[in-house]
Amino acid sequence: MRLTRSLALALTCALVFGAAPLAARAEVAAADPIDAAMRTCLARSDMSSTAGQVQCMETARIGWKSALDNAWQQLQPKLPPARRQQWQKSQASWQASRDADTQLLAAVFATTRGTMYVLAAADMQLQPVRDRALVLRSAVADASAGDPPGGKRLRACSADARCEHAMFDMNRYYRRLRAKMPVHSRPTLTRAQKAWTAYLNAATPLVDERGRIDIIGTRIATLKRLSETAGNH
Repeated sequence: MRLTRSLALALTCALVFGAAPLAARAEVAAADPIDAAMRTCLARSDMSSTAGQVQCMETARIGWKSALDNAWQQLQPKLPPARRQQWQKSQASWQASRDADTQLLAAVFATTRGTMYVLAAADMQLQPVRDRALVLRSAVADASAGDPPGGKRLRACSADARCEHAMFDMNRYYRRLRAKMPVHSRPTLTRAQKAWTAYLNAATPLVDERGRIDIIGTRIATLKRLSETAGNH
């Protein structure tokens, strides 16, 4: 039980302090109440079982989903019509990518055994919801300050050495994960990656080049983690 709780707390620290997009990290320098409540929950002796730890993370995920929805509702009226349409496309693409990744996570973690992977799966369900909520909160803050997000012209990824390098790394981990997945599950990975690519394309008009690297970097981290997880017992 103690090992389980320590592992969950370690996952939480990685999530809270290392996973948020760069544009949002400054905003959460002080821990958000949702994060603080999750850490308190994870540290409780009566929540030390695997089921209890997963419940703590799921409660936090629901809290961040509510924060995401609230930020989205606040953002809409602050945007001019053309920019609002871009954000609506981005949000729809993010949700489609999120749904596809949920199936991918299930396929990958079905190849594992052990308590640590149950906790890791819960963590990976939580993290993207938290990250998106922070992105939307940051967009609301920018729009409120009279600096609506988006509208910047980016170089093509092929003309940006950092972007090209990041895409190379991402594709490397994608191939590594594909090689480790059962043959019957590989179409799930293909669908998830296509959905993520559609999200990247929809989000690109709303970020600068650094923001694009953040989006790709988050995907690299996800694929790397899954490639290191698949098939572990």
